[in-house]
Amino acid sequence: MSPNIVYLGLVSFFTDFATALINPILPIFVTLYLGADMKEMGIIVAASTFVSYFLRVFAGVISERLSLYKAPAVLGYAISTVAKPLISSCDSYRCVALLKSAERLGKAVRSAPKDAIIASCSSDGFGKSFGFHKTLDIAGETAGTLTLFAVLFWIGTAEETIRTLFAATIIPGTVALAIMLFLVKEPKIEKKSEFRFVKEDIKVYLSLVPYFLTLFFLFNESFFAIRAERTGIEIYTIPLLFLLSSLTQTASSYRFGLLLDKIGYEKSMALALFFAAISQAALALSGWSVWISFVFLGLFTVLSLNSTRAYIASKAKQKAFLYGLFYASVAVSAAGGALVEGWLWERMGFAAAEIFAVTGTVFIWLLYLFKALNETRS
Repeated sequence: MSPNIVYLGLVSFFTDFATALINPILPIFVTLYLGADMKEMGIIVAASTFVSYFLRVFAGVISERLSLYKAPAVLGYAISTVAKPLISSCDSYRCVALLKSAERLGKAVRSAPKDAIIASCSSDGFGKSFGFHKTLDIAGETAGTLTLFAVLFWIGTAEETIRTLFAATIIPGTVALAIMLFLVKEPKIEKKSEFRFVKEDIKVYLSLVPYFLTLFFLFNESFFAIRAERTGIEIYTIPLLFLLSSLTQTASSYRFGLLLDKIGYEKSMALALFFAAISQAALALSGWSVWISFVFLGLFTVLSLNSTRAYIASKAKQKAFLYGLFYASVAVSAAGGALVEGWLWERMGFAAAEIFAVTGTVFIWLLYLFKALNETRS
């Protein structure tokens, strides 16, 4: 395993530790303490998701043109490190939307070049490399979620406690930035004389469309959290739902990476889309089904992301650019879905939003499965 991949794994560990101190409780903070409704929550999700993913295409293009990956990655981590703790000072959903979008801007800047570094340093299977990196990524998320739960359980869920937790994200964020700045090395890559979107990359991109459509219909994790709270789950317990999803991803990421190298992208994605449909359907009920929905959300997240990232690494010619285009398409689909589902939930109730989401995810999975079976027979 390349030292760069190990160091990037540690960077992601501390970065996701910081993020996990915010994400599980942020939807409750916004709706309960700032008084936002579901439509406004949808705006926060849509804005931050769009910024997080859409702008990655520009970072990808710049990386390809300059054949430079580390500098934009460092800049991205620096932006996120500064923006996260500032959320503690927000007094309206607009402030949260602005700072959450700024934090996601950092992720947008760093993601494509970071993935390109991993791809350039992978010599023993892309699935293995991305699976290892994702394992440390999710392990940090797990550790942060456990810390969040412990604080909320022992100290309480008062507004001041939550704001203090948000401010404390400066510590792990600074550690991640230091590792990225001083330990990760710029990979040796061949300088490119020109940049162009080649025919092979168009084919790769079109193969990812079912994934984008699934993200449009599937609830964002913030909606999962609000649904959990409104079914009667205690606020301090909500981080455990995210922990369950994280543990599921941690336990399965590396194994899914090996499975991906063995069975290929198409079969892996068919399984991932099935997990998405089950996750969304389970959320319609209450009690233990909500916990089950988070398990399958974790399975979908880790398998689909590992599959798409490794597929691009193995097939694309202009890797950083295609990673950027991939994330831009995720932005459009996920942000659009959040706006539609937030509006449906606020105007027509949870049932209408859930029917929309379940119908869409199941339909996309069935279409993908039908296509895969036809290709196998031919």
